[in-house]
Amino acid sequence: MAASTHDLQKHRSTLLPTAATGFFLYFVAALLLMHAVRPDYTVVDHMISDYAVGRSGWIMTTAFVSLSLGCLALAIGLFLDGPASWLGRIGASLLVVTFAGLMVTALFPTDLETAPSTRTGDIHTLSFLVNIVSVLLSTICLGLSYSGSPSWRRHRTPALVFAGLLIVAFVAQYLTLHRGAPYGITNRLFVAVLMASLISNSLWLKSVVTRKHAN
Repeated sequence: MAASTHDLQKHRSTLLPTAATGFFLYFVAALLLMHAVRPDYTVVDHMISDYAVGRSGWIMTTAFVSLSLGCLALAIGLFLDGPASWLGRIGASLLVVTFAGLMVTALFPTDLETAPSTRTGDIHTLSFLVNIVSVLLSTICLGLSYSGSPSWRRHRTPALVFAGLLIVAFVAQYLTLHRGAPYGITNRLFVAVLMASLISNSLWLKSVVTRKHAN
């Protein structure tokens, strides 16, 4: 009976990082699919948000919802089993902010560059800025917090590498946010690094929880 209870507790603890990983992988798969479904949206001058507008836009909308839920699942998991330091808590809290921002992103589609500006598009742009800043700060805070926790210390270096790459991608995105620049490419670069970071953090959380219940 004790072994059965232990297995149940372990399953419940690993459920959140497993769910987060699944949500993130769905986002990646849906985004890759949209590149095939909408080849008319060239990667140079179309950001990924554009895929939510027009034909098959619902796929990209569900991708944003899935990414949002993944951030929430990861945040809750980090609150339960992540570093207990204030940096760790701030990092997890910023993921909750990202969750809320991505839900807004999903509900309010962007305006295409050639289309007139709308209130819906303005809301989407604001949510984009909130998301990109909050998830960047979250990545930095989490990476720094891992050094203070014995269970997480081994993940400090790769987490900080991801944080550094994300900063570089963020700067590249910021510098190309104007007409004629390859903002679509830098947008995908930022998203690629972000997804690698989020998926890695989810897998690290699962490994930490698994080791914790193995002792």
